[in-house]
Amino acid sequence: MSGSIKEQINKLRQEINEHNYRYHVLDDPLISDAEYDRLFQQLKKLETTHPEFILPDSPTQRVGAAPLKSFHSVEHTVPMLSLDNAFTEHDVMAFDQRIRDKLHTTHPIEYCCEPKLDGLAINLRYEKGQLVQAATRGDGMIGEEVTDNIKTIRTVPWQLKGEDVPDVLEVRGEVFMSKKSFNQLNDDAQAKNEKIFANPRNAAAGSVRQLDSKITASRPLAIFCYGIGLVEGMKLPAKHSEVLSCLERWGLRVNPFTAVVEDEKGCLLYYQKMAAKRDSLPYEIDGVVYKVNALSEQERLGFVSRAPRWAIAHKFPAEEAETIIQEVEFQVGRTGALTPVARLKPVHVHGVTVSNATLHNMDEIHRKDIHIGDHVVVRRAGDVIPEVVSVITTKRSSDIKKIKLPTHCPVCHSAIEQIEGEAVARCTGHLVCSAQRKEAIRHFASRRAMNIEGLGEKLVEQLVDAKLISSMADIYSLTHEEAANLERMGDKSAQNLFDEIEKSKTTTLPRFLYALGIREVGEATAKQLAMHFKTLEALQQASEETLQQVEDVGPVVAAHIVHFFHESHNREMIKKLLKAGIHWPEIKVGYQLPLKGKTFVLTGTLNEMSREEAKEKLEKLGAKVAGSVSSKTSYVVAGSDPGSKLDKARGLGVAVLDEKNFLKLLVKGC
Repeated sequence: MSGSIKEQINKLRQEINEHNYRYHVLDDPLISDAEYDRLFQQLKKLETTHPEFILPDSPTQRVGAAPLKSFHSVEHTVPMLSLDNAFTEHDVMAFDQRIRDKLHTTHPIEYCCEPKLDGLAINLRYEKGQLVQAATRGDGMIGEEVTDNIKTIRTVPWQLKGEDVPDVLEVRGEVFMSKKSFNQLNDDAQAKNEKIFANPRNAAAGSVRQLDSKITASRPLAIFCYGIGLVEGMKLPAKHSEVLSCLERWGLRVNPFTAVVEDEKGCLLYYQKMAAKRDSLPYEIDGVVYKVNALSEQERLGFVSRAPRWAIAHKFPAEEAETIIQEVEFQVGRTGALTPVARLKPVHVHGVTVSNATLHNMDEIHRKDIHIGDHVVVRRAGDVIPEVVSVITTKRSSDIKKIKLPTHCPVCHSAIEQIEGEAVARCTGHLVCSAQRKEAIRHFASRRAMNIEGLGEKLVEQLVDAKLISSMADIYSLTHEEAANLERMGDKSAQNLFDEIEKSKTTTLPRFLYALGIREVGEATAKQLAMHFKTLEALQQASEETLQQVEDVGPVVAAHIVHFFHESHNREMIKKLLKAGIHWPEIKVGYQLPLKGKTFVLTGTLNEMSREEAKEKLEKLGAKVAGSVSSKTSYVVAGSDPGSKLDKARGLGVAVLDEKNFLKLLVKGC
């Protein structure tokens, strides 16, 4: 019986591996996705029932391995060299001339051309056809081993195909993420309130360099192979293009737009064709690469510094055009930041008519010496917001106008604040500015602030868009009927929301201060302010000098607090909130927090509470909770499976509390 099961498993593996090759490498699937899924699930079921037959290279095992503590360094047998760049046709012609001069020939040179992907360079090492190691380029000489991560990429074969596979083969390739996959990854991250990647290249590089390969496995990565670093046990063919054909025959993926051309004219024609295809390609490219095709000629040409003489990257220019700044307006972001936006004389850039461009901030305006009426160069690259790159000062007229930062918000007319040393100016109308209201209300209702469960980002958007609330004070005048009529709410959900709103009226002064969203006033600072001033009235009347007597409050934070309470609309909003019934217990004069002045560090897992809850309890008792151990640490709280912080604490002689004694300390402090 075991023999037949094992045969079934091996047959399924071979069949699935072949379909993977057809789908991921050849882009020529023979079966439907549903049929593939059926085969895959059949194999998975057999392996689960008979784990003794699971092999490390089974198609079911591309899920990632256990997390690493760090990456190991790998010294490349053959250095991974960078390429020199060409930016103009003249650069390409000069490159071709250097090649012919070095080879002492007047005959046309044959080149192998390929798109230059914007990804992460990788070296794949195969021994007897088996993938044994994958490493990043690093500095060209030493990279990082990322084998477990690379094994999760479906376009990377674990076992090469064919009878003529060399004994040792090191393949060079570029790991990348398609435009569609990149957009989906960012959409998913945004929905989960996680980090957004700036571009596909960063997403690919960040995914490969994860210590937990299960994260890499969840990312939609792919690879194109473009060359060989080392080969043992076979003689390579005569041309680079033939080497690429070998890679394809062995099951490795090569870019389908690779082409062989003759002389610099053929290179430039290829460049023009790929530039025209650029936007329609499913992945990002930032140029093309030309390589002398004959390997014997490559060997004769050799290297200069850390770049081969026989190859060059012809980069695409950033998409730029000239136009005129007709006006400058200031937009207010959801956090109050003011962004100057240039209104341009419409200009065609990279297939799109551009009439607006960001100027970033006043520092950038001054640095580039930008004025209204200036002739400027505008750049648009991909989906990035167009920006003003530079001013053409030779075309500057006498009637240009200086760009001035407004003194009041263009949306709510509150004062504009710009702290010395900061590039960004902000509207101070945090509580009343319509541009900021959604963010202000969301923060006010958040768990660490007023803790109104159910009033999250989506519901806040619904309420504001329906014009049911326009400020945090309006939360407390919302009616049951208004809430129940919202999409996906109903009576029960509306009642739950009202119960939470009513419960939030009983709070603490630190929570209320944090909920107001004063710049630079986080939870810890809010607690320090509350314990120092005892009442909201005393805090509102405090000067910058008085505020700086509070621990952790410096000149910048003090200025933010004074500015906040100086604004009449902020004081009016606070009155409305208090009138709605928000209250907190009195902080007694002379009361001293029992753990004030003590610094704690948490490590390991606690059974009775989460680390976050432990931190909150300690801070309520006046303690500071730090992320690292030092000689100034008062106590280290060690749960189960503590990390290196415990060893450091013992080395420094810092007191260590187990969970039992930590709980006793909390009870005593309360």
